[in-house]
Amino acid sequence: MTADEKRAQEETLRRVRASLARRYRSERRFRLFGLSSALLGLAFVAFLFVTIIGNGYTAFWQTQFKLDIYFDPAVIDPDGQADPQQLASANYRALIRDALQSELPDVSGRREMRELNRLISAGAEFDLRDEVVANVALIGSTRELWITADDEVDMLVKGHVERDEQGGARRLSDSQLRWIDALAADGRVEQRFNVNFFTRGDSRDPEQAGIAGAAKGSLFALLVTLVIAFPLGIAAAVYLEEFAPRNRWIDLVEVNINNLAAVPSIVFGLLGLSVFLNFFGLPRSAPLVGGLVLSLMTLPTIIIASRAAIKSVPPSVREAALGLGASQVQTVLHHVVPLAMPGMLTGAIIGMARALGESAPLLMIGMVAFIVEVPQSITDPATALPVQVFLWADSPERAFVERTSAATMVLLAFLLAMNAVAIWLRNKFERRW
Repeated sequence: MTADEKRAQEETLRRVRASLARRYRSERRFRLFGLSSALLGLAFVAFLFVTIIGNGYTAFWQTQFKLDIYFDPAVIDPDGQADPQQLASANYRALIRDALQSELPDVSGRREMRELNRLISAGAEFDLRDEVVANVALIGSTRELWITADDEVDMLVKGHVERDEQGGARRLSDSQLRWIDALAADGRVEQRFNVNFFTRGDSRDPEQAGIAGAAKGSLFALLVTLVIAFPLGIAAAVYLEEFAPRNRWIDLVEVNINNLAAVPSIVFGLLGLSVFLNFFGLPRSAPLVGGLVLSLMTLPTIIIASRAAIKSVPPSVREAALGLGASQVQTVLHHVVPLAMPGMLTGAIIGMARALGESAPLLMIGMVAFIVEVPQSITDPATALPVQVFLWADSPERAFVERTSAATMVLLAFLLAMNAVAIWLRNKFERRW
């Protein structure tokens, strides 16, 4: 080999090594960018969860006052007849006022009495009424009860409001602070588990507001969605994948199904408003209509996922069944569908999870209404968890901030649970071919 050839070979090797070095550096940068993107995404998700949990976990506890309530017969049942109508209309606020005044005998004057009464939730008297109506034997007795505090007191005790805030940010007067401290020193102020948050519907008073109505409305709507969308989605997927002829009309249907999966959810809300409410006259704000709208929105997702599950079944399964004399219907129903069912269930659960988190289509059909009563059927007026979060986020009271975050935590817990079930079903029943 001549000197020129050696120099040419060395130059070629140098260029190859330089090219390899550049390629390796490029690959390292690419991996670094990918890792950085993943870490940045995880950081944003962690920030979101920390913010929501930090703002909302205190809503699971509620400040309450321990008071000795005397169920005065002269106030509750002056006639002594225990008439339910009279018991329901009695002045239970007076019983709370008397119990408070007995704990703070120094309070006098109409102005101070009004300030003292504002320490107690406006809904506390209705709690007493319900107890008396349920148990008439309470009349004439004295019971030690925990009475719900007003939301401003709750915010102060939880530390969301500073005691020395100025400029009207603190809505409690110095006298009210002094009375709260006196009751706390006597062991009569405590944060207890907020049962009302899980058992009651919406309320204008934050301390009385709960998610039971919204959760039950979401449950009813999802049941309607499941009953309609799941069998229709599977039937459509089986027909399109196994029985439909290959022509331009079927191609058009398949394109439209794929396009419907990407349609904004509010369009389905407009469709439900014009068809189910205006044309068919179904009840407004009802989970029945909400479930019908969510069914339309979920169907494309279930059909696409079910078709993918059917395609994953090997052709040898069909050929073996047909070779043994089974008809095409028997082959599909007895062999293909059972083997594809885990994938179908996974797609259905993911579609249902998406439906659970939707609020835009429900807003269009009136499920944004203020509903106090917990719905008992699919035709009763109701709202849903995402809509409840939307309503509370728009409320001016600062106590609704923690209620909003707490409701979001419950909604995220449902979504995570549904996705976990989908993953479990896929891992347990999916077959590797």
